[in-house]
Amino acid sequence: MKAGWQRLDSDKNKRPGMPSGARMPHQGAPMGPPGSPYVGSPSVRPGMPQTVMEPTRKRTAPQQVQQQQVQQQQQATQTRTRSAKRRKMADKILPQRIRELVPESQAYMDLLAFERKLDQTIMRKRVDIQEALKRPMKQKRKLRLYISNTFNPAKSDADDSDGSIASWELRVEGKLLDDISKQKRKFSSFFKSLVIELDKDLYGPDNHLVEWHRTPTTQETDGFQVKRPGDVSVRCTLLLMLDYQPPQFKLDPRLARLLGIHTQTRSAIIQALWQYIKTNKLQDSHDKEYINCDKYFQQIFDCPRLKFSEIPQRLTNLLLPPDPIVINHIISVDPNDQKKTACYDIDVEVEDPLKGQMSSFLLSTANQQEITALDNKIHETIESINQLKIQRDFMLSFSKDPKGYIQDLLRSQSRDLKVMTDVVGNPEEERRAEFYHEPWSQEAVSRYFYCKIQQRRQELEQSLGVRNT
Repeated sequence: MKAGWQRLDSDKNKRPGMPSGARMPHQGAPMGPPGSPYVGSPSVRPGMPQTVMEPTRKRTAPQQVQQQQVQQQQQATQTRTRSAKRRKMADKILPQRIRELVPESQAYMDLLAFERKLDQTIMRKRVDIQEALKRPMKQKRKLRLYISNTFNPAKSDADDSDGSIASWELRVEGKLLDDISKQKRKFSSFFKSLVIELDKDLYGPDNHLVEWHRTPTTQETDGFQVKRPGDVSVRCTLLLMLDYQPPQFKLDPRLARLLGIHTQTRSAIIQALWQYIKTNKLQDSHDKEYINCDKYFQQIFDCPRLKFSEIPQRLTNLLLPPDPIVINHIISVDPNDQKKTACYDIDVEVEDPLKGQMSSFLLSTANQQEITALDNKIHETIESINQLKIQRDFMLSFSKDPKGYIQDLLRSQSRDLKVMTDVVGNPEEERRAEFYHEPWSQEAVSRYFYCKIQQRRQELEQSLGVRNT
């Protein structure tokens, strides 16, 4: 059937003689000119209050902290998804030093490069499958229709009223030939309606039609049967309307002759129209939105010029319901014809079985879970190799120069400790007296007292101002 992150400073590690919040710089900090007079300089000076020396180290307001944390969380969430695969791939790569130590590891790197190419190919194919599933995937098949009838003659000795009257029974059945699907489709699922028209002279105008129409609650069946009284052969006409998915339409005869299409989906009809317009160069060269109608288009659409966006609306009056399948059959009451069955083959379009396999492939998670488990093992192995490499480097460095290595290790630990405890400057140098006999110490003391005097002046002015008011 057709279907068309934030840092907060602490006041730890203060130096003697320094005000609360003041920090001492490391040795060799740039001093620069004092300015006019002692105006704030961007360089850090010892002995200055924190509010003047280090304005950037003020504590951030709680509300601002919360906003920054929210923004950081959002950015981390957006970045995590995009860099997940890239990070995982980087975690799999062996460092160059390890590859030099173990030449055999090049085979692993070759496999990693092949895996990258394979992943790209699989991803591209998955995208192609997703795009293909958006379009109808139909396959032409043969639906075989069986029409047969039985005749029950009248019985004079029958006890019930049904047996005393001659009657016939018509059966309409069908099946899909070479149906390899696991779930067999019911015969009625191929049709939108079925009408059996009997002889009007024999059964009258009110009883000569037998109709079946699909509804949302319709139960599918493998066939239909009709029983009527009678002892003479009856001519009947079967009208079967196929259930096209997506819907198909019969074209107006003029448009059908022009496009060479009799019955087709709306999208296919519009595509054929566009092909005709391009072939005959009917699109306006100055205004691409308009179509200049030729004599055939003028006869069909009754206008010399129209917009392409108007074509779907104008097609509404030119599309008709598709023609039903008409079968003429004789219901015979002759005993010699009782075993005869009329067979008809109807071309229908059914869902391509490949579509189900493609959907199952996209929805399957078994392979992905197995690949994820193997990737985790690879990451753990690479991490273990890196840790062993660090231990090896440690042992080699210690064996070559134990004293120098220990000194380097202590310096490194000291730097890490300063970072962890948020210490500014060099505490080991600052605790010695020589540190405070540097040339900048006099300027630092002057700046410190100047700031204290300015602070006291502001307090006095504020106090006097309050008293005057």
